[in-house]
Amino acid sequence: MPEAKTLDAEAVRLAEDGARRKNWKRWGPYLAARQWGTVREDYSAEGTCWEYFPHDHARSRAYRWGEDGLLGLCDREGRLCFALALWNGRDPILKERLFGLTNAQGNHGEDVKECYFYLDSTPTHSYCKALYKYPQAEFPYQRLVEENRRRGRNDPEFELANTGVFDDDRYFDVFAEYAKNSPNDTLIRFIVTNHGPDAATLHVLPTLWFRNTWSWGRSGEGYWPKPRIIRAEDGTLLADHLSLGHFHLACAPGPNESAPEWLFTDNETNTQKLFGAPNSHPFVKDAFHEFVVHGRVEAVNPAGVGTKAAAHYRFKIQAGQSSTLRLRLFASDETPKDYFGPGFDDVFADRIREADAFYAGRIPGHLPDEERRVARQAYAGLLWSKQFYHYGVRDWLEGDPTEPAPPAGRWQGRNRDWRHLYNRDVISMPDKWEYPWYAAWDLAFHMIAFARLDPQFAKDQLVLLLREWYMHPNGQLPAYEFAFDDVNPPVHAWAAWRTYKMTGARAKRDRAFLERVFQKLLLNFTWWVNRKDAEGNNLFSGGFLGLDNIGVFDRSKPLPTGATLEQADATAWMAFYCTTMLSMALELASEDPVYEDLASKFFEHFVAITDAMNSVGGAGLWDERDAFYYDQLRIDGRQFPVRVRSAVGIIPLFAVEILRNEVTDRLPGFSKRLHWFLENRKELARHISHLTALDETVQTHRLLAVPTRDQLERVLRYLLDENEFLSPFGIRSLSKFHRERPFVLPVDGRQYRVEYAPGESNAGLFGGNSNWRGPLWFPINFLLIEALERYHHFYGDGLRVECPAGSGQWLNLKQVARQLATRLTRLFLPDANGKRPCFGDDPRFARDPHWRGLVLFHEYFHGDSGLGLGASQQTGWTALVARLLEDLGKDRE
Repeated sequence: MPEAKTLDAEAVRLAEDGARRKNWKRWGPYLAARQWGTVREDYSAEGTCWEYFPHDHARSRAYRWGEDGLLGLCDREGRLCFALALWNGRDPILKERLFGLTNAQGNHGEDVKECYFYLDSTPTHSYCKALYKYPQAEFPYQRLVEENRRRGRNDPEFELANTGVFDDDRYFDVFAEYAKNSPNDTLIRFIVTNHGPDAATLHVLPTLWFRNTWSWGRSGEGYWPKPRIIRAEDGTLLADHLSLGHFHLACAPGPNESAPEWLFTDNETNTQKLFGAPNSHPFVKDAFHEFVVHGRVEAVNPAGVGTKAAAHYRFKIQAGQSSTLRLRLFASDETPKDYFGPGFDDVFADRIREADAFYAGRIPGHLPDEERRVARQAYAGLLWSKQFYHYGVRDWLEGDPTEPAPPAGRWQGRNRDWRHLYNRDVISMPDKWEYPWYAAWDLAFHMIAFARLDPQFAKDQLVLLLREWYMHPNGQLPAYEFAFDDVNPPVHAWAAWRTYKMTGARAKRDRAFLERVFQKLLLNFTWWVNRKDAEGNNLFSGGFLGLDNIGVFDRSKPLPTGATLEQADATAWMAFYCTTMLSMALELASEDPVYEDLASKFFEHFVAITDAMNSVGGAGLWDERDAFYYDQLRIDGRQFPVRVRSAVGIIPLFAVEILRNEVTDRLPGFSKRLHWFLENRKELARHISHLTALDETVQTHRLLAVPTRDQLERVLRYLLDENEFLSPFGIRSLSKFHRERPFVLPVDGRQYRVEYAPGESNAGLFGGNSNWRGPLWFPINFLLIEALERYHHFYGDGLRVECPAGSGQWLNLKQVARQLATRLTRLFLPDANGKRPCFGDDPRFARDPHWRGLVLFHEYFHGDSGLGLGASQQTGWTALVARLLEDLGKDRE
């Protein structure tokens, strides 16, 4: 870490926030992009969240657990929110939030149907910038629903651009920028450009509102009395809240130099409209929609008071011209002297310059411009994907005193065993529209990217999911809100270990953090062993394990005819877990001998799992004929491999670690047990050749790995074959071999089938909105790259493989890792024609100056073309591309 005297301005803010001297992170882009259609807002009997709270209710119905908005921000407890609302004079709905299809409406599941981009952010959100592209034609809500519903699973999705609304450039670019002058003084700038050939009128409603915490009949933490927003004497809005304090919103005159019109209402449900029941409040949530779109003046409160208020600007922008709106949100005790004087633009200029300086110290300057652009936008998306997330399962199951009692069956339904769970935090989300809820294994990968930007946030997030109000008393980590008791891959320990090493120099690392997470991870590891090793033979079953439809069955549900599955990936993840916990224990044992016993435990447990994977029942989960790891299916007294070459058989390669004698020799307890084990358990060491020394006479290192060297080389032949796993852009999740040779399993007169599908899912298994049967996924590729680097550290140039297979080019494993990293980065970099593979053949991103510099970081990518698929803003784990670019850049220095 740099010395204090060399800290740039943003690093100073991070230090002040971390030391709690200044609350720089109090405000940020923590507002969800979608709150409707979530489990939290679902009080139905059947758990049908999409139908219970649809998009059409969102403008009229108060949310119970959060808020959403367009390119907005809120405080870290989600009390006071700010966002944009827009109307082009043609839309049937005031644009207050992003629109998308539900899981049932989309031909590949839920999907946002908007064009928006996260362009910049610093870790403290001292500067943030995002872009929304707003069509001037009527937004095609119905056409998007109907056409996607008409299309089948083998058809491409029908996107907003396919409707023609961006033709002739008839759209507005709406840039939202935020700059902090102090922790509670945020300057806001909206720049709107008309790209169309004609002048166009736009209504812009910057909106300030309180999350409804008062209507539910509850008291205690998070249930504050009803606040209010009024017009202050100085012409600003005054928002008064019991715990947040007093905040003002000042709005400068619009482009025509006229002041905006103030509108007021309450954040209350319009029960008359939705349910035919009389409203309990005269002014309700959808008042601004009614006022602007339908001209209903009586919908807003003439008294100028409420819990939701907006400044209504209406102005015309000439073709090719831009207009700017300036606002300022500040606490009463941080009131600036001049709201919109010359200093306003100076603050923006300073924060932009400081953001540039911050990233100049973290993204290598010698990287080409496009690589730095991709890395910078990847980090922007990562930082914009923070979200205030609130969910108390007990209160949710009980229902609220002022609301109709929920169906009794909810106590036997979703999340019933997680009544202890109470979440009210800012958390890193996979995608704030498609996945506006945390997923444990996604978050682990996010933190590898975050550790580079904000080490304290990365550590805090990893600790958070291990706290008592998240982790189940039995040690299980919450998976995701649709089913907290589902099982994600156990990568939390790996993320914590990597974060520990990345966020401090040797001898200066945060051992308190490491010890804190290690103690809780012991509980989680024990839960895995007790719950997922059904027969006690060190072969594990973990369910879907984040790989959705990769299996021949839905692995999250009971298998047909009572079959059981011994999973190669679940077992390998546990071996990987063991090596990580071993590394952590050895590190802690260097200062506390108590941890030597635990290091021995994880070493021996790893050996037992590796033994099982390679030898139980003869060959374990290894198939000698195919030279690949497969799941083993037990059905009707028979056992046979599920011969699907997929990521399931790649994951065993991840479990690799090196034991260095210079480390173990300093630990007498561990060293003694290690040597006893090697001498007295030769029935295990006999067939696990991963316990080998670099030199047979001088043992300086030992390699712990699931595959032997021979097995590793044989698996790599598949991975590096362009007719199997190797695509131009990384490693596929399913071998291309299965395009011509699908795997088919007949059971009880039904055929279960797995075939290569490089694009969107062609089956409804596991919701149908993700696909692990061919596309490229960053988490698997990233872990494979890291594993290959560890293998190389042990084998060195003594192990070379042909890459690509059949090319005649022989590379060591570090070079192979760099080859894979290079292929992954190509997804986002323009070729000689300006085409980025992640955007496919869309000409706008190659040639149009208003589109070509923009990048999206999708959930996964087409296994052949590299086209971005799934969630379009899943910058969380796809932000790992920034790390790859930086590492490749170091090799070029």
